[in-house]
Amino acid sequence: MGAGGRMTEKERELLGRGGAGATFQRSPTDKPPFTLAQIKKAIPPHCFERSVIKSFSYLVHDLVIVATLLYAALVWIPTLPSVLQLGAWPLYWVVQGCVMTGVWVIAHECGHHAFSDSSLLDDIVGLVLHSWLLVPYFSWKYSHRRHHSNTGSLERDEVFVPKQKEALAWYAPYIYSNPVGRLGLLAVQLTIGWPMYLSLNTCGRPYPRFACHFDPYSPIYNDRERAQVFISDVGVLAVSLALFKLASSFGFWWVVRVYAVPLLIVNAWLVLITYLQHTHPALPHYDSTEWDWLRGALATMDRDYGILNRVFHNITDTHVAHHLFSNMPHYHAMEATKAIKPILGEYYHFDATPFAKATWREAKECIYVEPEDRKGVFWYSNKFSAP
Repeated sequence: MGAGGRMTEKERELLGRGGAGATFQRSPTDKPPFTLAQIKKAIPPHCFERSVIKSFSYLVHDLVIVATLLYAALVWIPTLPSVLQLGAWPLYWVVQGCVMTGVWVIAHECGHHAFSDSSLLDDIVGLVLHSWLLVPYFSWKYSHRRHHSNTGSLERDEVFVPKQKEALAWYAPYIYSNPVGRLGLLAVQLTIGWPMYLSLNTCGRPYPRFACHFDPYSPIYNDRERAQVFISDVGVLAVSLALFKLASSFGFWWVVRVYAVPLLIVNAWLVLITYLQHTHPALPHYDSTEWDWLRGALATMDRDYGILNRVFHNITDTHVAHHLFSNMPHYHAMEATKAIKPILGEYYHFDATPFAKATWREAKECIYVEPEDRKGVFWYSNKFSAP
C-alpha cells in the first residue's frame, strides 16, 4: 500500500479484475487514525439500549409469519390442482426459508447478548430458536464469539479462513478456473456447507486434532464451555427426535416438504451472507505480525440484499457496525451505521452489487490470499499457472 494506506498504480490495475465496470478501492491497512472509543462516541447512546419488548416484537412478528405460511402449506396448498402445487410449494419453501433466516438472526443476537439485558433470557430464547433450526446454540455461540475476536486473522479466525496458494489442493486450478467447477463448488457450499462446518469444521480454523461443534471435548472449547456444548447437543437431539416422530406419523416426505427444504434455504442464506461479508477483493487479511482487533473487525463488507435486508433484520447491510459492537440490537444498527460512516471514512466498506452477481464474482476472484508489497498483509488473488 502507498502512504496512508492508499492505492498504488499496481493495486488499481489489480482491482480492475472484478468484471466490466467493476473497480474496488482496497481497504487501508495502516492503523486507523481513530479508536474504538471514538467510534462509539459518534453513535447515539440509545443505540446500545436493549429492549426485551422490542426484541420479542420482532421475534413474534417472524413467528406469526412462519405459522401463517405453515398453515398455508398444511391446509391450502394440498387443495390446489396439481399443476398449481408445482409452483406453490417452491414459493412456500423460498418465503418460509427467508423468514426462518430472520428467526436465525434473532437467535444469533441472543448469542451476542443483544436480545435483552438478561443473559439467562437470551440463552433460553437462543437455545430454543437455534435448536428448532438444528443449530447447537452454545457450541456455535462460543466459536462465533472467537470469530468476532479474531476477524481477519489468518491464524485465529474461525470461519471462511482463506488459504494461501501453496496450501491449495492440487486440483484447485481445475475447479476454480472453469465455470462448471465454480458452479459445482458453490452448489456444495450452499447446500451442505453449513452442516459440514458444524460437523467437520470445513472452511474453519485449523486445529491440532479433529474439531466438531457437537463434541464437548472438541479443541474449539475450553473446560468451562463443555457442559453447555452438551446442553446444545440435547437441544438438537430433542428436535431431531420430534422430527422423527412427525415423519413416523405423517411420512418422511411430509417433513421434507414442510420443514427440511425451508431449513436448507436457511442454511444456504447463512453460508452466503457470511461468505459475502468476509470475502471481497477489497478486504485484507493479516498474519500475526500485522493483525490487530480493530483492523480485523473493519475487514468486513456491508452488502445490499434489497427487500431481504429487512427480512434478515439488516445483518446484511450493517455488518461492519455489528463487528464493532456485537451486543448492539439489530433495530439500532442502521442508525449506528449512518453515525459511524463519517468516522470510518475509507475504512468503511459497502458493495451494492446484487448478491447473485457478487457471489459469482467472488467465487471467481477470491480463490486464495497472498502478500504483495507489505509483509503480513494478504490480498485475494486467482492467478494460476496453466495446468
